[in-house]
Amino acid sequence: MKLYWGSGSPYAWRAMLGLVFKGIEFESKLMTFSAGDHKTPEFLALNPRGKVPVLVDDDTVVSESLAILSYLDRKHPEPPLFGTTPREHATIWQLISEHESYMAQPGSRFAGPIYFGKVQEKVEQITEAAKDLHRELAGIEARLSGSPYLVGDAVSAADAVYYPSLQQLLRAGSKPEVRDLDLGFTTFDDRYPNLAAWKTRIDALPDVDSTYPPHWRS
Repeated sequence: MKLYWGSGSPYAWRAMLGLVFKGIEFESKLMTFSAGDHKTPEFLALNPRGKVPVLVDDDTVVSESLAILSYLDRKHPEPPLFGTTPREHATIWQLISEHESYMAQPGSRFAGPIYFGKVQEKVEQITEAAKDLHRELAGIEARLSGSPYLVGDAVSAADAVYYPSLQQLLRAGSKPEVRDLDLGFTTFDDRYPNLAAWKTRIDALPDVDSTYPPHWRS
């Protein structure tokens, strides 16, 4: 398998986590957005939208992160990413749907201005988005009070979706330019001990460290 991805893309990160959670060996195809790698004719032939991630498995090409996670689960059923019972399967999809409906948008409204140097002109937007995010995080914190992962005792696709988002929020919320806004992310470990422990648990899984965005380490 080959995975085309971009450093820092939470959607590409999901796909990489799916691969490492399952222990699947793959060829890493890191795309450099600033160089226009995602707009070349070769890549557009794989995904006309010019977006990552894209998984290539022989003559099968899959784009969109959730479709990739689903493909991996059908191609390599063990260990499962979408549960072993109807209840687990539904709960995992429920959590993913809640993330896409209620966390992704405020996450973008929060992190976008911080990453693109527009904090001063978007203070109100960032502050309001932070409130929405904390409401969602409080629900996840409560869920993790009874299990090591988001759905039971095994890592799942839900963990693959939430982990990159949380890392993005923590990175944005710790930037010097927002520390005076009291957004609640610099005290994250104290405020959300279950989430902090869950993040540490994911960090320690085999090969998860290899999925970390390279440019975040510089």
